[in-house]
Amino acid sequence: MSGKLLHEEIYRGSAEVAKLAVPQVVLCGAGALGSHLADNLARQGFAKLRAIDHDRIEEHNVSTQLYGLSDVGVWKVEALRNQLFRASGVEIEAMRKELTEKSAGTLLKDADIIVDAFDNSAARQIVQNHARSSGKPCLHMGVNADYAEVIWDELYRVPRDVGQDACNYPLARNLVLLAVAVASETLVSFVLEGVRRNWSVTLRDLNVARFGE
Repeated sequence: MSGKLLHEEIYRGSAEVAKLAVPQVVLCGAGALGSHLADNLARQGFAKLRAIDHDRIEEHNVSTQLYGLSDVGVWKVEALRNQLFRASGVEIEAMRKELTEKSAGTLLKDADIIVDAFDNSAARQIVQNHARSSGKPCLHMGVNADYAEVIWDELYRVPRDVGQDACNYPLARNLVLLAVAVASETLVSFVLEGVRRNWSVTLRDLNVARFGE
């Protein structure tokens, strides 16, 4: 009988897919990038996932995030945990907490890989500070209008906030999904091959290029 990861196992090999279930991946943010990335990773074979977020789902989230209208008002991490368990049988750790300088040590302490999918500079800086002080590998994801980045911490600079309403900015669903696909494959390559690849993504020309090249 074929299993839920059949196609990934045919493509990558059963032994390789089994390796994806080993590392503890901590996702910082369960919004557009974080929710879709969690879904992708769970369906690819990642089995140890933790999501950190302290926001509720709002109606404007439906177009770009994993959630539906029936989830409006629910805590994002709770909805994400329920949806991933129903979809793939993976039960993630849902941490309905704010990541602060004080809580970072506890929330991130046993992470093998940290993924920064936050939408504000202050939270991103906290993630970077912890990753650099602890030596943990950290992948940053970010989107802005037509552009996205998927960059390991060694090359990452925390951007300044643009000064607008955090919920009122241009964001295309296809850019989110494209960035998530790139980040998913980047994490797979890191786990299986130990390589850290960095990417820039632009939507209008559907371009994915190595960052800095």
